[in-house]
Amino acid sequence: MSKGVVMQYDTLATSDTPALIIYALDVSGSMSTSMSGKRRIEIVTDALTAALQQMVFRCTKGSVISQRYLIAMFAYSDQVYDILGGIRTIDEVAAMGVPELSPQRSTATDQVFLAVEEMLHNNLGHLQYCPAPLVCHMTDGEYTGADPEPIVNRIMSLGNHDGNVLVENIFISDNILTQPIQDPYNWTGVLDNSRLRTQYAQKLQRMSSRIPESYRVMMAESGYAIQPGAYMMLPGVNPELVQMGFVMSMSTPMAQ
Repeated sequence: MSKGVVMQYDTLATSDTPALIIYALDVSGSMSTSMSGKRRIEIVTDALTAALQQMVFRCTKGSVISQRYLIAMFAYSDQVYDILGGIRTIDEVAAMGVPELSPQRSTATDQVFLAVEEMLHNNLGHLQYCPAPLVCHMTDGEYTGADPEPIVNRIMSLGNHDGNVLVENIFISDNILTQPIQDPYNWTGVLDNSRLRTQYAQKLQRMSSRIPESYRVMMAESGYAIQPGAYMMLPGVNPELVQMGFVMSMSTPMAQ
Protein backbone atom coordinates (compact mmCIF):
# COMPACT_ATOMS: atom_id res chain seq x y z
CA MET A 1 0.00 0.00 0.00
CA SER A 2 1.27 3.49 -0.79
CA LYS A 3 1.26 5.71 2.28
CA GLY A 4 0.01 8.48 0.00
CA VAL A 5 -3.27 6.64 -0.51
CA VAL A 6 -5.89 6.70 2.24
CA MET A 7 -7.77 3.39 2.08
CA GLN A 8 -11.21 2.89 3.58
CA TYR A 9 -10.47 -0.04 5.88
CA ASP A 10 -14.19 -0.72 6.10
CA THR A 11 -14.40 -4.31 7.40
CA LEU A 12 -16.52 -4.21 10.54
CA ALA A 13 -15.26 -5.72 13.78
CA THR A 14 -17.62 -8.48 14.88
CA SER A 15 -17.31 -11.60 17.00
CA ASP A 16 -16.68 -13.53 13.75
CA THR A 17 -14.26 -10.95 12.35
CA PRO A 18 -12.49 -9.44 15.39
CA ALA A 19 -10.01 -6.56 15.18
CA LEU A 20 -6.48 -7.32 16.37
CA ILE A 21 -4.64 -4.54 18.22
CA ILE A 22 -1.03 -5.11 19.26
CA TYR A 23 0.32 -2.68 21.84
CA ALA A 24 4.10 -2.19 22.01
CA LEU A 25 4.90 -0.17 25.12
CA ASP A 26 8.25 1.39 25.98
CA VAL A 27 9.06 0.83 29.68
CA SER A 28 12.59 2.21 29.61
CA GLY A 29 13.94 4.11 32.60
CA SER A 30 12.87 7.52 31.31
CA MET A 31 9.22 6.45 31.69
CA SER A 32 9.65 7.00 35.43
CA THR A 33 10.06 10.76 34.92
CA SER A 34 7.21 13.12 35.70
CA MET A 35 4.64 14.67 33.38
CA SER A 36 1.67 16.71 34.64
CA GLY A 37 2.35 15.61 38.21
CA LYS A 38 2.46 11.86 37.48
CA ARG A 39 5.07 9.44 36.28
CA ARG A 40 4.83 8.90 32.54
CA ILE A 41 4.31 5.18 33.06
CA GLU A 42 1.28 5.91 35.26
CA ILE A 43 -0.23 8.22 32.61
CA VAL A 44 0.18 5.48 29.99
CA THR A 45 -1.36 2.88 32.30
CA ASP A 46 -4.33 5.16 33.01
CA ALA A 47 -4.87 5.88 29.30
CA LEU A 48 -4.59 2.22 28.35
CA THR A 49 -7.02 1.24 31.12
CA ALA A 50 -9.54 3.83 29.88
CA ALA A 51 -9.16 2.59 26.29
CA LEU A 52 -9.76 -1.03 27.31
CA GLN A 53 -12.81 0.00 29.33
CA GLN A 54 -14.15 1.80 26.24
CA MET A 55 -13.52 -1.31 24.14
CA VAL A 56 -15.51 -3.39 26.62
CA PHE A 57 -18.32 -0.81 26.49
CA ARG A 58 -18.37 -0.94 22.67
CA CYS A 59 -18.52 -4.74 22.78
CA THR A 60 -21.19 -5.14 25.49
CA LYS A 61 -24.85 -5.81 24.85
CA GLY A 62 -26.76 -6.52 28.01
CA SER A 63 -24.39 -8.54 30.14
CA VAL A 64 -22.54 -10.21 27.26
CA ILE A 65 -19.14 -8.99 26.01
CA SER A 66 -18.89 -9.76 22.31
CA GLN A 67 -15.38 -10.78 21.27
CA ARG A 68 -14.95 -7.99 18.70
CA TYR A 69 -11.38 -7.15 19.72
CA LEU A 70 -8.27 -9.29 20.05
CA ILE A 71 -5.48 -7.78 22.14
CA ALA A 72 -1.76 -8.47 22.42
CA MET A 73 0.60 -6.43 24.55
CA PHE A 74 4.37 -6.23 24.58
CA ALA A 75 6.42 -4.15 27.00
CA TYR A 76 10.04 -3.51 26.16
CA SER A 77 13.23 -1.97 27.45
CA ASP A 78 16.44 -3.97 26.98
CA GLN A 79 14.22 -7.06 26.61
CA VAL A 80 10.74 -7.71 25.24
CA TYR A 81 7.99 -8.98 27.55
CA ASP A 82 4.80 -10.60 26.25
CA ILE A 83 2.68 -9.39 29.14
CA LEU A 84 -0.60 -11.06 28.16
CA GLY A 85 0.96 -14.35 27.08
CA GLY A 86 -0.10 -14.10 23.45
CA ILE A 87 -3.27 -12.81 21.81
CA ARG A 88 -6.30 -12.54 24.11
CA THR A 89 -9.96 -11.77 23.51
CA ILE A 90 -11.31 -8.52 24.95
CA ASP A 91 -13.32 -10.36 27.61
CA GLU A 92 -10.18 -12.19 28.75
CA VAL A 93 -8.28 -8.89 28.96
CA ALA A 94 -11.18 -7.31 30.87
CA ALA A 95 -11.02 -10.13 33.40
CA MET A 96 -7.22 -9.87 33.71
CA GLY A 97 -7.06 -6.07 33.96
CA VAL A 98 -4.15 -3.94 32.80
CA PRO A 99 -0.93 -5.39 34.20
CA GLU A 100 1.40 -3.17 36.20
CA LEU A 101 4.08 -1.62 34.02
CA SER A 102 7.45 -1.01 35.70
CA PRO A 103 10.22 1.11 34.12
CA GLN A 104 13.37 -0.83 33.24
CA ARG A 105 16.53 0.34 31.43
CA SER A 106 17.28 0.86 27.71
CA THR A 107 15.05 1.16 24.61
CA ALA A 108 15.42 -1.83 22.26
CA THR A 109 12.75 -0.70 19.80
CA ASP A 110 13.96 -2.99 17.02
CA GLN A 111 13.41 -6.04 19.25
CA VAL A 112 9.79 -5.25 20.04
CA PHE A 113 8.96 -4.75 16.37
CA LEU A 114 10.62 -8.07 15.55
CA ALA A 115 8.32 -9.69 18.14
CA VAL A 116 5.32 -7.92 16.59
CA GLU A 117 6.36 -9.04 13.10
CA GLU A 118 6.64 -12.67 14.24
CA MET A 119 3.21 -12.51 15.89
CA LEU A 120 1.64 -11.11 12.72
CA HIS A 121 3.26 -13.77 10.52
CA ASN A 122 1.94 -16.47 12.85
CA ASN A 123 -1.63 -15.14 12.97
CA LEU A 124 -2.49 -13.24 9.78
CA GLY A 125 -3.64 -16.45 8.13
CA HIS A 126 -6.51 -16.64 10.64
CA LEU A 127 -7.43 -12.97 10.20
CA GLN A 128 -7.78 -12.67 6.43
CA TYR A 129 -11.39 -11.44 6.53
CA CYS A 130 -11.06 -9.36 9.70
CA PRO A 131 -10.23 -5.65 10.01
CA ALA A 132 -6.59 -4.97 9.19
CA PRO A 133 -4.51 -5.39 12.36
CA LEU A 134 -3.19 -2.28 14.09
CA VAL A 135 0.10 -1.91 15.97
CA CYS A 136 0.09 0.88 18.58
CA HIS A 137 3.64 1.78 19.61
CA MET A 138 4.19 4.08 22.59
CA THR A 139 7.65 5.44 23.36
CA ASP A 140 9.26 8.43 25.05
CA GLY A 141 12.75 8.31 23.55
CA GLU A 142 15.03 7.28 20.75
CA TYR A 143 15.98 3.66 20.30
CA THR A 144 19.28 2.33 21.67
CA GLY A 145 19.58 -0.75 19.45
CA ALA A 146 19.38 -1.23 15.70
CA ASP A 147 17.25 0.98 13.45
CA PRO A 148 13.61 -0.22 13.73
CA GLU A 149 12.44 1.50 10.53
CA PRO A 150 13.21 -1.38 8.11
CA ILE A 151 11.29 -3.78 10.37
CA VAL A 152 8.32 -1.41 10.57
CA ASN A 153 8.35 -1.09 6.78
CA ARG A 154 8.07 -4.88 6.52
CA ILE A 155 5.21 -4.87 9.03
CA MET A 156 3.38 -2.17 7.08
CA SER A 157 3.71 -4.25 3.91
CA LEU A 158 1.77 -7.11 5.54
CA GLY A 159 -2.01 -7.14 5.40
CA ASN A 160 -5.25 -8.94 4.69
CA HIS A 161 -8.38 -8.39 2.59
CA ASP A 162 -9.16 -5.18 4.52
CA GLY A 163 -5.81 -3.48 3.92
CA ASN A 164 -2.23 -3.29 5.09
CA VAL A 165 -1.29 -3.50 8.77
CA LEU A 166 -1.62 -0.09 10.41
CA VAL A 167 1.14 1.31 12.61
CA GLU A 168 0.48 4.12 15.08
CA ASN A 169 3.11 5.91 17.18
CA ILE A 170 2.48 7.77 20.43
CA PHE A 171 5.65 9.74 21.20
CA ILE A 172 5.73 11.12 24.74
CA SER A 173 7.90 14.16 24.10
CA ASP A 174 7.57 17.92 23.85
CA ASN A 175 10.29 17.94 21.19
CA ILE A 176 8.19 17.01 18.15
CA LEU A 177 6.18 19.95 16.80
CA THR A 178 7.41 23.51 16.36
CA GLN A 179 3.94 24.76 17.34
CA PRO A 180 2.43 23.58 20.66
CA ILE A 181 -0.99 21.95 20.67
CA GLN A 182 -3.39 24.21 22.56
CA ASP A 183 -6.45 21.94 22.47
CA PRO A 184 -6.24 18.22 21.61
CA TYR A 185 -9.84 18.24 20.37
CA ASN A 186 -9.14 20.99 17.83
CA TRP A 187 -5.76 19.63 16.73
CA THR A 188 -5.77 18.52 13.06
CA GLY A 189 -2.98 15.95 13.38
CA VAL A 190 0.50 15.44 11.95
CA LEU A 191 0.18 16.25 8.24
CA ASP A 192 2.64 16.35 5.34
CA ASN A 193 3.26 20.06 5.95
CA SER A 194 3.67 19.74 9.72
CA ARG A 195 7.03 21.06 10.90
CA LEU A 196 8.82 18.46 13.03
CA ARG A 197 11.68 19.51 15.27
CA THR A 198 13.96 16.44 15.23
CA GLN A 199 15.15 13.74 12.87
CA TYR A 200 13.70 11.12 15.20
CA ALA A 201 10.27 12.74 14.97
CA GLN A 202 10.62 12.61 11.18
CA LYS A 203 11.54 8.92 11.43
CA LEU A 204 8.46 8.20 13.54
CA GLN A 205 6.36 9.98 10.91
CA ARG A 206 7.78 7.64 8.26
CA MET A 207 7.05 4.72 10.59
CA SER A 208 3.38 5.76 10.94
CA SER A 209 0.47 4.86 8.69
CA ARG A 210 -1.96 7.47 7.47
CA ILE A 211 -5.24 7.38 9.34
CA PRO A 212 -7.93 5.52 7.38
CA GLU A 213 -11.06 7.55 6.76
CA SER A 214 -13.14 5.05 8.72
CA TYR A 215 -10.93 5.60 11.79
CA ARG A 216 -11.02 9.36 11.31
CA VAL A 217 -14.83 9.33 11.24
CA MET A 218 -14.90 7.33 14.48
CA MET A 219 -12.56 9.85 16.09
CA ALA A 220 -14.72 12.72 14.85
CA GLU A 221 -17.66 11.09 16.61
CA SER A 222 -15.55 11.25 19.79
CA GLY A 223 -15.05 15.00 19.25
CA TYR A 224 -11.61 15.05 17.62
CA ALA A 225 -10.73 17.17 14.56
CA ILE A 226 -8.08 14.97 12.89
CA GLN A 227 -7.91 15.85 9.19
CA PRO A 228 -7.93 13.45 6.22
CA GLY A 229 -4.44 12.22 5.36
CA ALA A 230 -3.03 12.78 8.86
CA TYR A 231 -0.45 10.32 10.09
CA MET A 232 -1.23 7.97 12.97
CA MET A 233 1.33 9.78 15.11
CA LEU A 234 0.53 11.53 18.38
CA PRO A 235 2.84 13.80 20.39
CA GLY A 236 1.98 12.76 23.94
CA VAL A 237 2.91 16.04 25.62
CA ASN A 238 0.10 15.75 28.19
CA PRO A 239 -2.29 13.08 29.51
CA GLU A 240 -5.07 14.23 27.15
CA LEU A 241 -2.95 13.58 24.05
CA VAL A 242 -1.76 10.21 25.38
CA GLN A 243 -5.42 9.33 25.91
CA MET A 244 -6.19 10.50 22.37
CA GLY A 245 -3.54 8.13 21.03
CA PHE A 246 -5.17 5.15 22.69
CA VAL A 247 -8.60 6.28 21.46
CA MET A 248 -7.17 6.25 17.92
CA SER A 249 -5.91 2.68 18.38
CA MET A 250 -9.41 1.36 19.06
CA SER A 251 -11.30 3.32 16.37
CA THR A 252 -11.93 0.31 14.15
CA PRO A 253 -15.39 0.52 12.53
CA MET A 254 -17.77 -1.75 14.37
CA ALA A 255 -21.15 -3.33 13.64
CA GLN A 256 -24.03 -1.82 15.59
